[in-house]
Amino acid sequence: NVVLTYNGEVYNFPDLRQELEALGYSFRTHCDTEVILYAWQAWGEACVERLRGMFAFAIWDRAQQVLFLARDRLGIKPLFYAQLPNNQFIFSSELKALRLHPLLPKTIDSTAIEDYFGFGYIPDPKTIYQGVYKLEPGHCLTIKKGLQQWKPRQYWDVKFEPGQNRDVAEAGEELIERLREAVNIRMVADVPLGAFLSGGVDSSAVVAMMAGLSADPVNTCSISFGDPKFNESQFAAQVAERYRTAHRVEQVDPADFSLIDKLSGLYDEPYADSSALPTYRVCELAKKQVTVALSGDGGDENLAGYRRHRWHTYEDGMRSLLPDALRVPLFSTLGRIYPKLDWAPKFLRAKSTLESIGRDSMAGYFHSVSIMSDEMRAQLFSDRLKSQLQGYQAIEVFRRYKEQAPSDALSMVQYLDLKTYLPGDILTKVDRASMAHALEVRVPLLDHKLVEWMAALPPGLKLHGREGKYVFKKSLENYLPDDILYRPKMGFAVPLASWFRGPLKQRVQDALLGDTLIQTGWFNPSFLQHIVTQHQAGLRDYSAPIWSLLMFEAFLRNNL
Repeated sequence: NVVLTYNGEVYNFPDLRQELEALGYSFRTHCDTEVILYAWQAWGEACVERLRGMFAFAIWDRAQQVLFLARDRLGIKPLFYAQLPNNQFIFSSELKALRLHPLLPKTIDSTAIEDYFGFGYIPDPKTIYQGVYKLEPGHCLTIKKGLQQWKPRQYWDVKFEPGQNRDVAEAGEELIERLREAVNIRMVADVPLGAFLSGGVDSSAVVAMMAGLSADPVNTCSISFGDPKFNESQFAAQVAERYRTAHRVEQVDPADFSLIDKLSGLYDEPYADSSALPTYRVCELAKKQVTVALSGDGGDENLAGYRRHRWHTYEDGMRSLLPDALRVPLFSTLGRIYPKLDWAPKFLRAKSTLESIGRDSMAGYFHSVSIMSDEMRAQLFSDRLKSQLQGYQAIEVFRRYKEQAPSDALSMVQYLDLKTYLPGDILTKVDRASMAHALEVRVPLLDHKLVEWMAALPPGLKLHGREGKYVFKKSLENYLPDDILYRPKMGFAVPLASWFRGPLKQRVQDALLGDTLIQTGWFNPSFLQHIVTQHQAGLRDYSAPIWSLLMFEAFLRNNL
């Protein structure tokens, strides 16, 4: 009478099982799947609030004639759905499965095109197709037979409500204890288990906790790049040596662009984060050793680790110094006339900062994270697409969170990242790359109890002067060396600029100037030509726009 289809892991299922047994339920298995079924029978929709883990599931309750769908709080696992013209309801963990249904309309959503070229991904709840949606993180959906009206319901949200002022040492000690517990419950596995080790703070912290909890050497893996500007492998080796892990490292070919078409098939819709390339390779490497891997994703979003978080607080300080009536026209004009100096030292590349200060706080942050500015998208899009958009702009993705977002400048952008960038980019990247290799990735820094606790820390413990993740780094000083903790953030980047002027030069010309993009009628051919010519002549760095267009062209070519 009750049927479940489920993807994920519920880490507190032993405790829930005991609770359910006390209520009279008898179990025939020792897995978390059966626990979810009985939790539904015992607590109904409220069952999802008791689950601690990563999950996407659907329950059909035949007796009640109810379909219940739920997605985990942070969006680690994906869930897509659509209502068909014949009133059927379909859902899946992958968009490609829904696309196979003969009745699914495959009409491209023009607002999703605007979102994609603004963010580099299509934020929840939209997909690239009209009428096809992602269930948002922390949401569930109940459909009762015969009921025509239904909509997703939010069952969880993160609250940035700083508690009492905490001493950094005290807060750091509790942070380590909470992280250790979140790691510990994710190390329960009956298959080989290990961790990604990039050499950054977050993955190194996870490995340090695992090593303290395991009697056996932790399996770790990392990839290296030939170009030292993109290579963190020596830092990963330091951590591996300190904790005597069973470490595996492989060098990625610096001209590893063979995956471009494969990526468009994996991600099912346009997706423009080029670090999907090395992420695919590190998942491929990890699978040679393990079936489950722990990752350090989530540390930057929760503890203000991105450079843009620091810059946003600076810019917001500038906004507070001048009244809007003076600030907006002054800085908008300065941003417009200041030249774009991609080749110059960083302190001279002020154009983006001036443009951001000329906007309000939320619009300024959108400008800083956009892969294409409002002005560039206006030049890229044809009059036909602009007409279809009817004035819609991607900033509306942020605006819909305005009421729930904290007022503090740093907390606001962290909240926006947790709602958009984390599920839409970071977690999407890891989920698709890992599932392509039948590898399960667990994310202790996104344990919702830990996330709630970190959100309540005062902003000054997260961003302290120029130092992001301040309390985290201080708490890890007994576990990791300073050159891991306090070196500049490197990221998982690939050398796109040189690729597009060298080995991929012809491919860029074929994709951006060929028939696939032009025939859609959505793009301005002269601006496409401008992007290609300026970049390949070395006059401008259009790496991110070109990559986003390459991925969009590959999606169109392979899916329409």
